[in-house]
Amino acid sequence: MTAPAVGTDPQDWAQVGVRLDVEGELALVTLCNPARRNAQSPAMWRALASVGRTLPGTVRVVVLRAEGVSFSAGLDRQMFTPEGIPGEHSFLKLAAGSDEETSAAIAEYQEAFTWWRRPDVVTVAAVQGHAVGAGFQLALGCDLRVVAEDVQFSMKETSLGLVPDLGGTKPLTDLVGYGRALEICATGRWVGAEESVAIGLANLAVPAEQLEGAARDLAAALLAAPRNAVIETKALLQGAGGRSYDEQRSAERAAQHRRMRDLAGIGD
Repeated sequence: MTAPAVGTDPQDWAQVGVRLDVEGELALVTLCNPARRNAQSPAMWRALASVGRTLPGTVRVVVLRAEGVSFSAGLDRQMFTPEGIPGEHSFLKLAAGSDEETSAAIAEYQEAFTWWRRPDVVTVAAVQGHAVGAGFQLALGCDLRVVAEDVQFSMKETSLGLVPDLGGTKPLTDLVGYGRALEICATGRWVGAEESVAIGLANLAVPAEQLEGAARDLAAALLAAPRNAVIETKALLQGAGGRSYDEQRSAERAAQHRRMRDLAGIGD
C-alpha cells in the first residue's frame, strides 16, 4: 500500500487540515479541520512536514495555531479500526510490519513534529481547548507555548497501551522533569492552564479570546531582536543540557566572538 503523496501545493495541505499564511518574517501555520477537532492523520503529518520543508527563508518566527474549540483531539481514531484510513497504514498494518518497515513509517510521521525546533526559526504554539496525544506532542514540538485558560493537555498513548512516539517525550522531560513527565504520561491525566504555567509547560496563559493577540505579541517581541543574535542564543540554550558548565562557557565565548565579528563587519 502506497501512502498518498502530499506535495507543496497549499490546496493539498488545506484538504488534509493544514493552512500556511506568511506575513513577512512571520508564518502562521493553522490546523483547519475544526469539525473533527483537528484530529490528526498521516496525511496531515505529511502536509506539516511539507510546510517545514518549503517555509520561505525570510521567515524568522512561526506561530502554530488551530481553528475551533480544540487545538487537536489527537490521532484520528479511524487509524485503530481494521480498515484504517483509506490509503494509509492502519494500526494493524503497522503492527504486522517488520521492525524496519514500522520504524521507517513512524520516522516519516515524526518529521511533522521535529522541524519546529530547527535553528533558524523560533516557533510558538497557541493552544486552546483539548490538546490530546499527538496534539500535545505537536504543541511540545514548538519552542514556546501560549495557552488559553481552557486548555487541557493529556498524553493518552500510555492509557491506550502505546507510548508517545512523535517526539514529545524529550521536550516534555526537559520542560517539567523526569518524575512529573512520567506521571503525566503514565496516568494520561489532564493538565490545565494554571498548572501548565506553574510547571514550565507553558510560557503564558490568557483568556481564550486573547490567545491570538498574545501569540502575535510574543512573535513581535521575538522579531524585534536581531535574527543572528536570536539564532545564536537559541543554539546555546538548546545545547546547554548536554554540556558541562565549562563547556557551556566555552560555547558562549565562541558565539559571542561570532556576534562581535558580525557586528564589526569582519568576515571569516
